[in-house]
Amino acid sequence: MPLMNVVITLIIVGVLLWLVNRFIPMQSTIKGILNGLVTIVVIIWLVNVFGLMHYVTHFRVGH
Repeated sequence: MPLMNVVITLIIVGVLLWLVNRFIPMQSTIKGILNGLVTIVVIIWLVNVFGLMHYVTHFRVGH
């Protein structure tokens, strides 16, 4: 995926999240959960786009 598509997608996701936070009334707890969930999904998507998912899925903790 070209870098420009990644940047455009991140901008669109950011603007959509800002619009939801700004114009849809909801409790701050729900906003925090929504923001955290979107952030986690975007990070996982970025890791997958840059081809690092193989390293993340084979990460071992402990023995």
